[in-house]
Amino acid sequence: MRVIFMGTPEFSVPVLDALVEAGHEIAAVYCQPPRPAGRGKKDRPTPVHARAKALGLEVRHPVSLKSPDEQARFAELKADVAVVVAYGLILPQAILDAPAKGCLNIHASLLPRWRGAAPIHRAILSGDAQTGICIMQMEAGLDTGPVLLREATEIGPEETTGALHDRLSAMGAALIVQALSQLDSLTPEVQPEEGVTYAQKIAKAEAAVDWTRPAEEISRQ
Repeated sequence: MRVIFMGTPEFSVPVLDALVEAGHEIAAVYCQPPRPAGRGKKDRPTPVHARAKALGLEVRHPVSLKSPDEQARFAELKADVAVVVAYGLILPQAILDAPAKGCLNIHASLLPRWRGAAPIHRAILSGDAQTGICIMQMEAGLDTGPVLLREATEIGPEETTGALHDRLSAMGAALIVQALSQLDSLTPEVQPEEGVTYAQKIAKAEAAVDWTRPAEEISRQ
């Protein structure tokens, strides 16, 4: 299948590797632009950018996808599907509509719980017993699209965001390969309106520990 891959951080790298290993043709890789990092504040490519270059893939990192020119460049790739995982930009409708089979998102929660930016952190902070991966057909809303596949996993009592992040990344890589192999036979499941929660980004202020709170909450934090 001819795939446009769209991702940026370390979480997305195993997914790109899995798509390549499964034999899919990667038409192009989209990620966030290099940004200043480290002591010298030199521009540093994102993890996906670095991995895509190592694999010899074309990398694109537009600041925005809103311009007609960028949307035309995207459409010219004539992809069967776009796979999106922690990309970092809102996709305009023209981008969502360009691939023949649409855009699929790998989301690290059991939707509709924890839509948004920090689902792994919020699941742990809230004491959720389980979380998982959803393969979702993308639409204009924030993580509102119908779900094609989902897989749940228990959250360990002492499991950190970092450990859970790595487990979910591997799960997402395996599940998207499965989804693409079965794409024409999967039935989209509309998300229920009940149980919707939003995973806001973690604010710096949340790092401060309030020692008057219950021990269990402090432990999760």
